[in-house]
Amino acid sequence: MSCSSCKCSNGGTGISAVILDLDGTLIDSESGSKGVVKDFLAKYGRVMKEDNKRLGKTLKESAISIIQDYDLPLSPDQFIQEITPLFREKWLQTKPMPGATRLIKHLHKHGVPIALASNSLLDYIETKISNQNGWRECFSAIVGSDNVKSGKPSPDIFIEAAERMGVDAARCLVVEDSLVGVKAAKAAKMKVVAVPSLQETDCSSLADIELNSLLEFEPEKWGLPPFNDWVQGAMPIETTYLSCGSISRFLYGIQEKGKYVLPNQFSGIFFGWAQVGLQKIFKVVVSIGFRFPNSTRKLQVCIIDDCQTQDQQHLHLSLVGFIRGLKSKEELTSKDLVILEDDKSVARESLELELFKHRPYIHVLGEEEEAGNSCLLLE
Repeated sequence: MSCSSCKCSNGGTGISAVILDLDGTLIDSESGSKGVVKDFLAKYGRVMKEDNKRLGKTLKESAISIIQDYDLPLSPDQFIQEITPLFREKWLQTKPMPGATRLIKHLHKHGVPIALASNSLLDYIETKISNQNGWRECFSAIVGSDNVKSGKPSPDIFIEAAERMGVDAARCLVVEDSLVGVKAAKAAKMKVVAVPSLQETDCSSLADIELNSLLEFEPEKWGLPPFNDWVQGAMPIETTYLSCGSISRFLYGIQEKGKYVLPNQFSGIFFGWAQVGLQKIFKVVVSIGFRFPNSTRKLQVCIIDDCQTQDQQHLHLSLVGFIRGLKSKEELTSKDLVILEDDKSVARESLELELFKHRPYIHVLGEEEEAGNSCLLLE
């Protein structure tokens, strides 16, 4: 495990509580929100433009920005009244980011106070986490933008969270995905781990560490209890099913029944099983990154057992474990996603263990089939 940018050489001594952002950090609400805004704008004859200037902002701030950018015939309050029911429907379908549930439950299990601090309103926060099993009881405090005078980038939300936990601000570690949030945490005199989206490029200059995924987070660097779920260099993950047309390719249109599934933070070196045709199942190592300039996902598969498999054969993948993150944003977006011999060795040995040996049924996804929440069709 390694972080892409690290300035915590002192080991993070003194951290006794963790404050977590919600949207884009713990849950993949950003991708669903973009779809809502796009459809909403279409009703007014507007075409959505790609930008990230609203990442981390309050709904009121975003409403003002969108109304100005698209010249909508609405007041901010009217905009919010019309779009909020659409957001709520999406929030109930939102999935956790890779490693989010693992981190929350690990800290709670070891008695580390955890707060949730978001620029969302408290009512919205409660809706967003309502379908995340076991999360609510893990938080010592939940703070929304309506609980303080000013939202991020003001430090008010983080200072309030620390006070509710009874912990000095200087002893808090914040995990954030946006520059707005990182600025707020630093203004509160707290340490910050940034796990930004690809489009958020400015976090590394202010954050103490920048990671590509929560799967790369190492609590021991901050004096917190280490994870104990690593086995022989591998970590079990919730099984993720993928389907792709060849062993190594750029993947466009990452969809599940027309819906975006994998967040940017689903990146790194994974392993599991591949089904080729109707019968053959192989051990595989899979590297997942991105291709610039359009930031489309790139996936590279190395079949460990059979070098004779043709590159163009269709594969159905079942990913069951994580080995490491990509070492930097440069590696994440490089032309070739390098799979090391050590990665292959870890995967080969891990897939012989009972923890990873179970091979879920990998079926061919068809239009008439229900893919299920964990299935992803890459076309």
